[in-house]
Amino acid sequence: MASYYGRQFAGNRTASGDLFDPQALTAAHRTLPFGSKVRVTNEATGDSVIVTINDRGPFHGNRVIDLSRAAADEIGLTRAGKGRVELALLAD
Repeated sequence: MASYYGRQFAGNRTASGDLFDPQALTAAHRTLPFGSKVRVTNEATGDSVIVTINDRGPFHGNRVIDLSRAAADEIGLTRAGKGRVELALLAD
């Protein structure tokens, strides 16, 4: 399950030290190294986006990744606020 960061977090520091930009294609994951590239696919639509991990989380229920607003828009998750996704770690 994926969710996304609201705009109210814009400009806050991520766990990696970056400033959070809702328009960047970034995400939070509990364990993947910072800088990892991950393909996130919306299971309902098949739409996918490639994000860079730059934060830690999510720490809510069964969610495995928190996307930036831009990444959530790319795969159609912003209306529902969350959705089932498939993750694929990409090689360097």
